[in-house]
Amino acid sequence: MCVIFFYANSNPTSGGYKLILASNRDEFFARDTQDAAKWANADHVYGGIDLEPGREGGTWLAVGGHGGVFKIGALLNLTGEPKPRNAVGRGMIVSDFVTSMDDCNIQSYNSQLLAECTKYSAFNFVSIEIGVPKTPANILLLSNSPPGLEQFDEGKCYGFGNSLATTPFQKVVNGRQRFQNIVERFYSKLATSPAESAHEIQTELVTNLKNLLKCKHKFWPDAELERRAPNWGEHLSALNVNVPSAGYGSRTHTVILIDEHNKMHFYEETMSGLDPDGDWRQTHIEKQYFLNQN
Repeated sequence: MCVIFFYANSNPTSGGYKLILASNRDEFFARDTQDAAKWANADHVYGGIDLEPGREGGTWLAVGGHGGVFKIGALLNLTGEPKPRNAVGRGMIVSDFVTSMDDCNIQSYNSQLLAECTKYSAFNFVSIEIGVPKTPANILLLSNSPPGLEQFDEGKCYGFGNSLATTPFQKVVNGRQRFQNIVERFYSKLATSPAESAHEIQTELVTNLKNLLKCKHKFWPDAELERRAPNWGEHLSALNVNVPSAGYGSRTHTVILIDEHNKMHFYEETMSGLDPDGDWRQTHIEKQYFLNQN
């Protein structure tokens, strides 16, 4: 289980962002994972890495910047779908996309993935490609159960979870609206505040996004979630998931911002142990990308 909310715009207003993203990773607390960092095999890519035996090198969320393009990929499990026999691990779907040095390949990557997507367990793959200001951001959602590929316009707020986009969980519906309110409030303050307060406005934006991800309110009942996860449904109905009996829940909160000058802020909070009420590690990565502006 995971959830993602984002706003992408290749040509934001002054002081705005090309990308505003907030995401929770829901996973077993004991699963071995590397915190968000620059990747050793691709120094233009940042994100966490799965270290689970047999799944090493995969990821659920990462961002890469090369040449004239940012690539953002996120993988979401599709809950409650049967698992194909000899299913292939899904973690490299995101890794292969963000590490590719080919500019503007989002369409070809997704087309190839769509052609072979039934060999994987059920998933939603969110891919975003942000290039030069004169080219709109490309946003795609690929689902494999049933197979389908949908394109979305830039400049809007989106939210996806562990169901099809046509039947979102209530926590995704409500979370997306709250995310949109946060983004709209940020841009409203940006337009009416003096330039010297930009840092304070950004800090407030990050704080509000993290608070969204930590929301424990259960959006229950939820017919679609109950259908897909009849045993755990109520536990999974909160944005911040916790299933104590299974040692499972929202073990990582991530906020990513990419500003108009191609500077990225990657914020991550991840559990240090097996207790969500225990210590959490804090990561803040700043990376100035120098992308082609032609």
